[in-house]
Amino acid sequence: MLDFKALLFDLDGTLLDTAPDFVTALNKQLSLHGRDPLPDHAIRSSVTNGSIGLIQDGFGMSPDHGQFETLREEFLELYFANLADKTALFSGLQQVLDDCTARGIPWGVVTNKPWRYTEATMVQLGLMDAAATVICPDHVKHAKPDPESIVLACTEIAIAPQDCLYVGDHVRDIDAGRAAGTRNIAAAWGYIEATENINDWQADWIVDQSHQLHELLFKD
Repeated sequence: MLDFKALLFDLDGTLLDTAPDFVTALNKQLSLHGRDPLPDHAIRSSVTNGSIGLIQDGFGMSPDHGQFETLREEFLELYFANLADKTALFSGLQQVLDDCTARGIPWGVVTNKPWRYTEATMVQLGLMDAAATVICPDHVKHAKPDPESIVLACTEIAIAPQDCLYVGDHVRDIDAGRAAGTRNIAAAWGYIEATENINDWQADWIVDQSHQLHELLFKD
């Protein structure tokens, strides 16, 4: 198995498949405004850019538009109302978490998703108590790709960054991990935009499917 003492995950598109609930919320909002729904795949690729990216793609509107913030706040309330209805761990990742627990390896989350939504999602999925650390933008001055949040997570679990692995589905995750001093795994199963080339991220490992992560981490 790989030599590591802690395992940290990005949340959306890495640990959790949250896209189905984003699809529900955005298409409900589009319907409220008399617009046609977007296909699931189009919304999935926008999730990595958060509510700003979803409103941009859903309404074809730039953030400097006078109605943008109102629409974004409306979307976030719709999302919060159903944020864990269909969200689930990606295939094979429960086995990873279980094996971490059995081996005494702490795992946690470092995400750019605000605490309000992260906490509610993880509580509803029964993950919060098991996580050794959960770091959101609310806890730091600078979100990823700045390394501050990953460094804080390592500090909270009292394990040096070089002994931690960080898994993420965006180049900002890999950049943040590298700057923090962790070894990094690119989650190719995540919400990666069509214009991105994951091979350019310079991750230590690339894992194509979520169920393959366990083999990388724990295979003897």
